[in-house]
Amino acid sequence: MDLVLDAADRHLLTPYVYPAGWPEGEPCRQLLSLFVITNLGALTLYLLFGTLSYYFIFDHELKKHPQFLENQVRREIVYALRSLPWISVPTVALFFAEVRGYSKLYDNIEDSPYGWTGVFLSMLSFLFFTDMGIYWIHRGLHHKLFYKRFHKPHHLWKIATPFASHAFHPVDGFMQSLPYHVYPFLFPLHKITYLGLYIFVNVWTISIHDGDYRVPRLLRHVINGSAHHTDHHLYFDYNYGQYFTLWDKIGGSYKSPTAFEGKGPHDYLRKLREK
Repeated sequence: MDLVLDAADRHLLTPYVYPAGWPEGEPCRQLLSLFVITNLGALTLYLLFGTLSYYFIFDHELKKHPQFLENQVRREIVYALRSLPWISVPTVALFFAEVRGYSKLYDNIEDSPYGWTGVFLSMLSFLFFTDMGIYWIHRGLHHKLFYKRFHKPHHLWKIATPFASHAFHPVDGFMQSLPYHVYPFLFPLHKITYLGLYIFVNVWTISIHDGDYRVPRLLRHVINGSAHHTDHHLYFDYNYGQYFTLWDKIGGSYKSPTAFEGKGPHDYLRKLREK
């Protein structure tokens, strides 16, 4: 995040926003800047990619499903916009620790002990590490001690749209993002790679709520896509994973998507039309 902060300081904050006597490295200034940048970035990713997905990928026929709520899209957006600033508070604390040099993020490819190979391997390990972490956190949030208070709001959306992707209770939203932030404190990761992965995971979160169930046939039971996550919203205790089905299979919570078996939401709508 220090790359983004440095760019913001250089091009906007130092020349136009902050008084000249307030140094760029001062902690309070960094915290304030990170809070603004984090919120603006989250809103941009959510509204931009959510809108693109909603208008160009999401099948609007799904809005005719009996479990699609009245004014659902508006309610999803409002809930997300109310939650994101609260989610950003602990997120900013972790970004601040990164900026102050406590993580294992590095600037140059030469700093990786394995060069470009190390960068590529770190991308894979990031995906597998965060997939594992999110699986267990997500599954834990379904425990009766936590579900009603923290995770149930996200399950209001049985037939989700891309705008449901960030419509979490703040505690739920932060907890499921925690593996993304923990990884660079445990393992070396290139800073630009981290930014790219951070954008990717936000877009992926939107994509698994977009109602587009197409997955290459060979990867249908490997990649945790929208079809899998739709069944998670519909049937509650299946398919907790984020990118892959690995941990669901290990944990005994994998369910073959109903959409692949001719029993999904689109099939239900087709049968309604035929009656």
